[in-house]
Amino acid sequence: MGKARLLIVEDDPDISNMLRIYFTAQGYDVDTALRGMDGVEKTRHVMPHLIVLDIMLPDIDGYEVCRIMRTNTRTSHIPVIFLTQKDERSDKLKGLELGADNYITKPFDIEELKLYVQNALARSERESLTDPQSGLPAGRLIEDQLRRIIRTKEWAFLDVRINSFEPFKDVYGFIAGTDVLRFTAMLLGEVVDELGSDNDFIGHAGGDNFVIITSEHTGEALKQRLKARFNEEVLTHYNFMDREQGYIQVADKNSQAPLMTLAVGMVTPSTHMFADIREITELAAEERRRDASSAG
Repeated sequence: MGKARLLIVEDDPDISNMLRIYFTAQGYDVDTALRGMDGVEKTRHVMPHLIVLDIMLPDIDGYEVCRIMRTNTRTSHIPVIFLTQKDERSDKLKGLELGADNYITKPFDIEELKLYVQNALARSERESLTDPQSGLPAGRLIEDQLRRIIRTKEWAFLDVRINSFEPFKDVYGFIAGTDVLRFTAMLLGEVVDELGSDNDFIGHAGGDNFVIITSEHTGEALKQRLKARFNEEVLTHYNFMDREQGYIQVADKNSQAPLMTLAVGMVTPSTHMFADIREITELAAEERRRDASSAG
């Protein structure tokens, strides 16, 4: 597993910096925000694995931040730990009712907070709620979304896969591969923000495979925009020589591998009939393989 990403939303710079330094030393990637809406915006661009959230913020309070997270399909899965000076029982209940995973009152024991963070992340991974590399919803959360849409109309399911990812990882290494997965997750979020809505869902099915659930009328445009941006922007992950020659040399296999591109298969209830969620994923994978073959 790569480093888990924490987002600290705290308006006191002394506490914010202390938490950043402490959790960075514990092996986490840590980002901070001094205002509630800054935290919301950062979450949309780089998905954290967990948010430590102060309630008393200068713009919107932590309750509102948590409500925004919980009502957005793409961020509803992120564990939230409230960090606050409020110690009234009603305040704690309000936070827990909004879906917070825990509630710690200032002044706090940082070792206790560390354990809360570790436990929340472990539970999320154990229950297949998030992918450990991208921080996107995984396993059970993807299945929940599939069960939801199969009873509705006018949706599009996109199966997204990175072509030639394994050869890239073999040549450039595991850390470079993780960077590509995180870049892909960020790109998916940016394109969905541009063309989709807050109700759209982005998941990481594992490895180099992602999924998007969007509305039927935006599916095709989203698919084409994703492929075009990925195929252009992924080039920054290669060195100059590989970009110029248009392939990489896989030394131990004495072969050449093409540069990474994106293959996307899309299915909608207008084009297919589905009896169960497995048919959605199987038909989308078939469309994605067809897309990869036509590009090749």
